[in-house]
Amino acid sequence: MMRWLLLVALAGPAQAETLVAARTIRAQAVLTAQDLVVIRDTVPGMLSDPALAIGQEARITLYAGRPIRPGDLGPPAIVERNQIVPLAYQAGPLSILTEGRALMRGGAGDVIRVMNLASRSTVSGRIGADGTVSVGTAN
Repeated sequence: MMRWLLLVALAGPAQAETLVAARTIRAQAVLTAQDLVVIRDTVPGMLSDPALAIGQEARITLYAGRPIRPGDLGPPAIVERNQIVPLAYQAGPLSILTEGRALMRGGAGDVIRVMNLASRSTVSGRIGADGTVSVGTAN
């Protein structure tokens, strides 16, 4: 009989965890372990692993005690609004490199709008790890 009770206890639902902000965190702040608290509660669609949040940038203000959604965080910005950035286009053997003015801020992998300084036209491109914005069909 004791063995049967033990199996029932082990077969129960596992308690999940949810990640919440330890304090109010302003947008554009990079998160550290001290900014996060793990609570024993299941909130569907929210982050549960602190490793996924540490080192990420808050995209919005995160309020103390509120669960953190994956969309609330992103890679830290490496391009600021109005910053002059390298603007690259590559298609086969053709490679064009010029300068542009970032019209948005963003991190590596984000798609932002950039004004080409030579032509004054606005294009969208993906930010590379080095801060270069790649435009065209392969961005």
